[in-house]
Amino acid sequence: MKVTQEKLPASQIGLEIEITPEITKQTYEQVIKKLASTANIPGFRKGKVPRQILLQRLGVSRVKATALEELIPDGIEQAVKQEAIAAIGQPRLLSSFDDLINNYEPGQPLTISAAVDVEPEINLTQYTDLQAKAEEVKYDPTRLEGVLNKEREELATLIPVEGRAAQFGDIAVVDFKGVISKAEGEDETSEPVAIPGGEATDFQVELQEDKFIPGFVSGIVGMNPGETKEISAQFPDPYANQELAGKPASFTVTLKELKEKELPELNDDFAKEVSEFETLEELRASLETQYQKEAEDKTKANQQEALVAEILKHVEVDLPATLIEQEADAMLTQTAIRLSQQGLDVRKLFTQDIIAQLRERSRPEAIERLKRSLALQEIGKRESIEVTPEEIASRATELLQQYEDQDVDEERLRSVVENELLTEKILNWLLEHSSVELVPEGSLSASEETEPEATESPEPGTEPSNSPE
Repeated sequence: MKVTQEKLPASQIGLEIEITPEITKQTYEQVIKKLASTANIPGFRKGKVPRQILLQRLGVSRVKATALEELIPDGIEQAVKQEAIAAIGQPRLLSSFDDLINNYEPGQPLTISAAVDVEPEINLTQYTDLQAKAEEVKYDPTRLEGVLNKEREELATLIPVEGRAAQFGDIAVVDFKGVISKAEGEDETSEPVAIPGGEATDFQVELQEDKFIPGFVSGIVGMNPGETKEISAQFPDPYANQELAGKPASFTVTLKELKEKELPELNDDFAKEVSEFETLEELRASLETQYQKEAEDKTKANQQEALVAEILKHVEVDLPATLIEQEADAMLTQTAIRLSQQGLDVRKLFTQDIIAQLRERSRPEAIERLKRSLALQEIGKRESIEVTPEEIASRATELLQQYEDQDVDEERLRSVVENELLTEKILNWLLEHSSVELVPEGSLSASEETEPEATESPEPGTEPSNSPE
């Protein structure tokens, strides 16, 4: 078989494949034999239809098309093997099928054109002595106190309150019933519309503004036990229930009981209650060490990301369509798994039209992720950075112990561990061979927000709940 190669854009190799006369004739004859044995033509038994009658009834073009459906994939597969091409994905036929039917003569050579995707060549013009800036994350001592106070809140004892009105921070036990307030100009004689889910008895609420829709909690503050009051509130806009978004509401609230939190003292007994430590000093020291390490790790991650962003400016790669499609599909799979874990029905969410739209929207990020991954791999190859089997085994064993109650694919786990450890080694190597200036936390993100092109978008999962809370 004669094969001519040609480099094409998007990391493709074009193939001009000449199929020999012997193969074109042999395949044609085999197709006629198969069709003769299966064709149902009146007046003839199966397998006994004369050749000319068969060709007249079926048509020469149909027979040729059937033969080509065997010749083309077989020819491309043989050509790829013969030329030892490390193809990825499925080959694509470049020749017009109609032209091939017209040009196909059994017993004569047949030339077909195809293209196969191959691993792209990476042109990395620079990856050492880079200059970048990254935000430094510093340990915040107030975080420690915040965590301790939160633990105290969890262990708080509720004490009945007498002789005073409700105030912020109290726990109120209330009965309430809510209706949509009438807008100006509405018929005053019409019945008020009850708020779906806007009624409760012996409901316990902490008097903090973020616990209910605006106005509800502040309306309770100042009430005395046994008092009933009409409280005006306002549903935010946007709101999960669009029918309620932005609408004014009125709640009839009866304050039945008032309690306040009595927090445990910060002492050694508290430390024993909330941790494995014997003293408060040990607990504080452990938390401080943990949060300092987290700050250092975030700073290091910022440095690494800054370097990768700089490296991407020096990467030239012609990505094949196959890799882009695979990466986009992997991203969609990750999204589907995440949504499924949140209890959503992915099959209803991901229709064929939605999948096509998401895949197209994912392309820019898929391309960037591929460039990043390929650039790091190239650096690892050039600098002979490797991960030892012992390092992989050690890390995999740690993870298996953490997930011993789960069914884990150990082979898959080791592959993931190897990739993560190798990436970490390469990133550490880059840090040693470049310069990253640390700047105050928030300074780079603040400057990005002031750029004209920057646009703000809401974070996923910040939509308000569908209840008055």
